Amino acid sequence: MNILVTGGAGFIGSHLVPLLLAEGNEVTVLDNLSSGKRENVPEGAAFLELDMRDEKAATEMAKGYDAIVHLAAQTTVASSLKDPRFDADENIMGLLNVLEAAKKGGSRVIFASSAATYGDADLEELPLEEDLVQQPLSFYGLTKTMGERYLELYGEAFGLGYAILRFSNVYGERQGDGGEGGVISIFTRLVAKGEPITIHGDGYQTRDFIYAGDIARGIWAAAQEEENLVCNLSSQTEKSLLELTELLGKAAGRTLEPRFDAPRKGDIYRSSLSNARAARLLDWKPAVPLAEGIRRVYEWQRELVTK
Repeated sequence: MNILVTGGAGFIGSHLVPLLLAEGNEVTVLDNLSSGKRENVPEGAAFLELDMRDEKAATEMAKGYDAIVHLAAQTTVASSLKDPRFDADENIMGLLNVLEAAKKGGSRVIFASSAATYGDADLEELPLEEDLVQQPLSFYGLTKTMGERYLELYGEAFGLGYAILRFSNVYGERQGDGGEGGVISIFTRLVAKGEPITIHGDGYQTRDFIYAGDIARGIWAAAQEEENLVCNLSSQTEKSLLELTELLGKAAGRTLEPRFDAPRKGDIYRSSLSNARAARLLDWKPAVPLAEGIRRVYEWQRELVTK
């Protein structure tokens, strides 16, 4: 396949693009490098340093790719609350440029959505299934929810092919401090440097952590499908921040004693997504256990610290 990846120089792209190349695809990365890094784009992939909102980017994206994987976005809850206008510009106006280009070029769009679209659901409903009513608590979650509606309407109005993939808390090597799985990046870096870690809240809040390599495999599976679909990509496992701290301590070979601070606005208390639909429709399931993923990230952070 001939595949374009917006935001492909970023964290998830750094796991996805090598996989797509290894599967024999032609891959083009489009990224403005505002947060992505040029060194994340491997040899063998074409690179366009463009902003998805620009006219030139729209022309490039409309060149008839088999699939456009849309990863480019504003990805943090805190930033969306601080500057809702910027969040909407990136996550809605940027998406519209992608959708118009895909409509012209006949491309299938793979959209990176989020667990944040569900909001703080009834705990009895965990793990959350795709048909649950979405009630986002942040502007980030809201723009991702609206992005999904745009895709669905483009599908109905123009026959656009799409896959909506709601990621749980993605983590892995080359992640920055933002995003929904950024706590693992932050904690592993601090521990690698011998510095204390701080938990915002009581530590019993849970997340459904999923390794970025598993997300990449799910995206590739969705790109090969023909039917429109909405799927969670998740581990379907709740882990508290206290449990996360314990696993990180094991990876580092010492007991960690976290500090505690006030909870952050817009944060969901408990989260876990069902992955049954992805297993059924995409023949996909996560392969990397959290303990192994944390070990990989910690070792990567430790190498950075010692350079």
